[in-house]
Amino acid sequence: MKKILLLLVFLGFSNIISAQQDPQYTHYMYNMSVVNPAYATATPNVLNLGGLYRSQWVGSVGGPKTMTFFAHKPVSSNVELGVSFISDDIGDGAKKENNLFADFAYVLELNERHRLSLGLKAGASILNTNFNGFQLESGDNSTDKAFEKNINSVFPNVGVGVFYFTDNYYLGLSAPNLLSSKHIEERDGISSLGSENIHVFFTGGYVFNINGNLKFKPSFMAKAVKGAPGVLDVSSNFLINDRFELGASYRFGDAVSGLFNIKITPELRVGYSYDYTLSNLGEFNSGTHEVFLLFDLDFFNKGYDKSPRFF
Repeated sequence: MKKILLLLVFLGFSNIISAQQDPQYTHYMYNMSVVNPAYATATPNVLNLGGLYRSQWVGSVGGPKTMTFFAHKPVSSNVELGVSFISDDIGDGAKKENNLFADFAYVLELNERHRLSLGLKAGASILNTNFNGFQLESGDNSTDKAFEKNINSVFPNVGVGVFYFTDNYYLGLSAPNLLSSKHIEERDGISSLGSENIHVFFTGGYVFNINGNLKFKPSFMAKAVKGAPGVLDVSSNFLINDRFELGASYRFGDAVSGLFNIKITPELRVGYSYDYTLSNLGEFNSGTHEVFLLFDLDFFNKGYDKSPRFF
């Protein structure tokens, strides 16, 4: 009989306790389409593809596993279109959520180097739970109606964002899921569980050209949601010869991370990060692993190589 840590399920599913519900990302700077629908590159003729996989709290029973994918491309001088997909699994299938969105960004050229993008996401969230064989600590599930039935539901959702960018820096503000939904309604006098709240993301980054072979790339991501403490990630990366990138990141009160990525070819970049847990959850896991892949497909070999990508 499958036994899941109740804490892990509550962290990703219940609103009984205050918790962040959207997945965490250490490589947020290279996963921007998923976070902000206004993300844009203004790189003509280039299709940007990206994927990320995150295994959180390795060694803990039922630790979260997250996979994302995005694809987007400018279709005119002002419009970029894309798709984004997020799959989040907590408790080895106890709670699984898939999100599929179409992304639209309208880019305003303020001057030769400064652009402001306005974005919209529209799609659906598919929630599935599997409580078969699930055990509460008491060993008696019948006392909690919330775990009596599995859930298979589809919820429409929309998101919005703004993204200001130049060749050297960017700032973004977004809410990728605007529609709050209750995954389990109130029943038999039990308060509703599984309410999904609006998450707001604020991101930014800068490229400092130290010399022709070395660039310094600090960045940050702040996340806020009602009923939970704010989350702030700050990262510092060094880009060497426009190919190798090394850095570190700190998530306040939660984790410290090491980051690395390499441009294997002009079109392909691969990266890895390791998070060391600083909170008391560190007693129950051996850390978090995250990998990503970026691929830029230049259809007519007419795209331009702008300053190093944050995302």
